Formats: sequence, structure tokens, C-alpha cells
Amino acid sequence: MDRSLRFCGLLVLFVAWTYFGLPVQQFSVDSAIRSSFPLSWNGFTSSRAWDVLYHVGGNGPWIEKIDGVVEGGIGPPEGCSVEQIHMLSRHAERYPTVSAGNRMLALLERIQDWNGTLTGDLAFVNNWKYFTNDPSTHHGQLTTTGPYAGDLSAVRTGIKLRTRYPHLLPVQGSPPVSLWASDSNRVIETARYFSTGFFGRNSASSAKLHVIPETSDLGADTLTPGDTCLNYRIDVDRGHDNGARQLVNFRSTYLPSVSSRFHKQNPGIIFSNAEIYSMQELCGFETLVRGKSQWCDVFSHEEWLNFEYARDVIHYYRSGPGNPFGPVIGWLWLNATAELLENGPTAGKLFFSFVHDGDVIPMLSALDIFHSPEHLPTTHMPHFRTWRTSQVVPMGGRVIFERLSCQTRISPSSYNKRQAQYPFKTGDESIQPTSEFVRININDGIVALPTCSSGPGSSCPLDQFLGLVRTRGTYIGDFREICGLGPEAAPRITFLHQ
Repeated sequence: MDRSLRFCGLLVLFVAWTYFGLPVQQFSVDSAIRSSFPLSWNGFTSSRAWDVLYHVGGNGPWIEKIDGVVEGGIGPPEGCSVEQIHMLSRHAERYPTVSAGNRMLALLERIQDWNGTLTGDLAFVNNWKYFTNDPSTHHGQLTTTGPYAGDLSAVRTGIKLRTRYPHLLPVQGSPPVSLWASDSNRVIETARYFSTGFFGRNSASSAKLHVIPETSDLGADTLTPGDTCLNYRIDVDRGHDNGARQLVNFRSTYLPSVSSRFHKQNPGIIFSNAEIYSMQELCGFETLVRGKSQWCDVFSHEEWLNFEYARDVIHYYRSGPGNPFGPVIGWLWLNATAELLENGPTAGKLFFSFVHDGDVIPMLSALDIFHSPEHLPTTHMPHFRTWRTSQVVPMGGRVIFERLSCQTRISPSSYNKRQAQYPFKTGDESIQPTSEFVRININDGIVALPTCSSGPGSSCPLDQFLGLVRTRGTYIGDFREICGLGPEAAPRITFLHQ
């Protein structure tokens, strides 16, 4: 479909939904994707329905974060209002990247060259067709079909946030609100579709998109510091490539048994660990295009839990807490945002940045919000862990920092004086806390900072949050020094302002 026609169709959908209240078709999800099934992990049983989309490690559509979230929902705590927001978002649903897609195509080509007939779990593959006839065009781009179409998802996200924060929308005649996107087509398109949903019919005049190059010469003044941090790119042992190496180590603990099962069913062909891993990737990516996938039925729940953890491992060691460069490249956006949070709504009320998953994860590492005393092992899968990629950076995954203004009063009996940073009176009088707080929303789940959650709704007092970011910056170190850049390189982000 021509892009302009597709855009017009989405705009009609937006207008129908937002302005006229017309019903929008709800797509059902195939029972193969979501089925009621209790989970049992080392004796711990959860009654939550099995949903494979929570175990595809960021390769599937957007999902809500449900583990490790604060009870009470995402509405402002009683007596509080949101006066400023900062969003760092991964691009919306896409086709596999060129490299991942080519691995899938190579797998299918080998099966075809084998010229045999698959049986057992893989019997469906005999008549299965890849989800695009034009991979050179589609690989790496937003999906545009099915219930999880990336362009539709971005518009829908914009509408959702417009509905959540209507009081922050610019008034008529205000200067355009700046948005930022890294210079990748899928990221830019996500920002544009989101803008259509959030700003509505006047998005062209209400918003201005700034595209930040993904080049290596920008120093710290970038949305994609993994591209500018020289040592991160060239250090083969501790840098970017460490993630893939640790992934290979872990997947060798569970994929050989899957290979043996397939070989018993199909004695004429043996699949490698890498090929079976591509089969598991196909589940999420086909679902993004077609809404469902038979590849999701090939593997047991335990094998999906292992795949989920494999995806945790690669991101944890590629740019997360397990990579020494992760926090330093993530601190740049975090620090710039902290300064804006300190300045408050006078600096602007809306800040939206669009990037890749490899840019969101370092920021969370810098924040240390998913702290773990030990690194993820690659010899086995720990069921109880704080780092879960699937719920943090699914396609369209987003982290929103909310600056709250609160007028709540807390009685002395319920106030933790050991954490108090404010003046208080004894006796029967209530305590008036500092009025500004920071609350973190990850994929529509409120997540408390491990060391700062004394505010309303487990938020963090603003002054404590600012102190935390400064302390983390000192601990993490200087970006230019750690990355091996000279003094001429930009030391900080300068473009993030209204």
C-alpha cells in the first residue's frame, strides 16, 4: 500500500476514535499465543495465564509490564498531579533486522535444499511461507499489517498518552513541541506516527521532529551513544560483542536437547543451536506481521522460558548492567532529563525521545532501577530475577519519567522519619512533605527505585532523585574518558530542550 494512503487511513482511524467516539475494531489474539495455563517454576506456581508474548525477549509486540510493579495502577497518587513528562521509547513493531532476517532465510533455504519432508513438531514448515516476499525492502522497517502493525501501534500510543495527559497538551498558538528521533527510518516513522496520535489533526503545526544523526562523531551529544563510544565498539571482550558471546554460552545449555528431539523426528537433518534459536525468533516476528505464528507452538513452555532468559543475557551483557560501558552511555540522557526535571514545567512539559532498545537499556543501567547483587549466570536460568527484557523493551517499549506535584499530608504515625528529608512537627499535627516527586512508568507499570520510594505511590522525592543521579554519575565516570574520546568531543547532550 502506498505510504500516503496508509497514513491517511491511520489518520481516519485516529479521528474516528478520538473526535467522534466511533468504535474501533478489536483484533482477537490467536489461542496459540494466549492460553490459560498455570506456570510452575521450581515449586512456585503462578495462576497467571500463559502468554508467549511475555517470553519472546523483545521480539514481539508491546506488552504491559506486570512483574515488579507498584500496586494501585498508573493514575496519579491521591493529591498529586503530573506536571511534566519525559519519555524514552523504542521504535514500534518492526520486521527482523537484516542480519536476523537473513539468518532465518538461510535456515529456510537449508530446509528446502535438504529436499526432505519434515515430520513431528516441524511438519507445518513443509507448507509454511516466510512472512514477506520482499525482505530487502521490509527487513528492519515497521510492520504495516495485522493487529500489531507498527505504524498503527505508534498512533495508538500517541492517543493513549494524549488521553492520559490532556492537561499537558499545548494551547492553541503555542510554539511547536520538539520531539527527537535517532536517524533510523523505523525510529523516525515511529515518532511521526506517534505525533499524529498525540497531537491530533494539528500535529504538523503543534510538533517539530528533530532527527539526531546516528554517526560516530557526535561525542556525548547524541541519542545513540553506543555509536560514539569508541572503546565500546572496539573492545571485543567487554564491549558490544560481549552480549552475543554470552548468549552463545547460555543457549548451549538448553538448545541441544531441542535439536535431539527434532533429529529423532527427522533423522535426515540436524539443526544447529543457532538455527533453532532463529526458529524461536520466528515466533515473535511472524506474530508482528500476521498476528499469530505456528512457530510459537513448536516449543514447550520451559523452552520459551529459556529463550526469554537468553534474550535477557544478550541485552544484559551487550549494553546493560553486565557491560562496563552500559551505564556510562546511558547516563547521558538520564542526566539531561534530570536537569529538566529539576527545572520543572517552566523548561517545558512534554519531552519525547525515540531510539532503539540498545539505547533504552543503558539508561536503565545508569539508573540502576533493576539492581541485582550478582551478574546473570550463563550456566543456568535463574527463575527469580529483576532483569527481564521482554517486559522492558518490547517493540514500542517506553520509559516515562513523571514529575509529580503533590499536596498530600501524611500523619506522623505512618511517616518514616528515618527517610524524612523535610521539616515535620510532632504531636497530632500532620507532616507536609516536599511537593515535587519523580515517578517512573515502564510500559504502563509503575516501578519504584530500590533506594528511593518514600513518596506518594512509591515515587521518589525530586531532591533525592537528583542526588541519586548525581551520585550515579560520579560512580559511573566520565563518558569521554571511559569511551576513549579526546577533549574536543562533546561532553553532554545539548539538544534536549523546548
